[in-house]
Amino acid sequence: MIASLLAATLLAAAPGPLSVVKSGNADVQKAANAPGATVESLATVVEKFVDFQELAKRALGDKTWATLTPAQRKDFSETMTGLLRASYAQKAIGQAQADVKYGEESIKGTEATVNTTLTLKKDQIPVDYRLYKTTGAKGDWRIYDVVTDEVSLVDTYKGQFQKLLSTKGFDGLLSTLKTKRAQLEKENAAQSAKGASGAAGSATGGSAGPTK
Repeated sequence: MIASLLAATLLAAAPGPLSVVKSGNADVQKAANAPGATVESLATVVEKFVDFQELAKRALGDKTWATLTPAQRKDFSETMTGLLRASYAQKAIGQAQADVKYGEESIKGTEATVNTTLTLKKDQIPVDYRLYKTTGAKGDWRIYDVVTDEVSLVDTYKGQFQKLLSTKGFDGLLSTLKTKRAQLEKENAAQSAKGASGAAGSATGGSAGPTK
């Protein structure tokens, strides 16, 4: 009896979709506005509530995923997770000063959508978060898709993947993604180094010169 009550209390205490999105956005803005913020530090925060592996799997599609070997699935998931972490965090830094207004949450079984409006300068952009409920005792809600101005991140990647799969096959798709990931991580590393240099210059009363 006590065990059942305890389990019910724990389940009731689990944050809902709207709470997950709110707390996630608050953590991202806090991390993005912190002194010396980098894409890597922000990506670590984002990964706590965005399931990049689930996003990657849904973008690839169940049929293609079913044909892959365990090694191919692991390679694809790791490559896409690295790419998505860097890309998502990079955009979040650019939107650090945005004002977020929250609308409704809608839940259908293990899927949910949370509507928000992002105000950046004078622009108002509708941003919807799609979440799924994980299996297991905790049953946490995790974000797997972001729809910005009616453009789904999952659908965008899915369209790109289908084109590459039809022309280059899975190996060609994976190679393209690895190249893109390496390029993005290189850009982010350079950006982080520039930011660190600027912070050091400010601390000593000087300023970092432009990169030639």
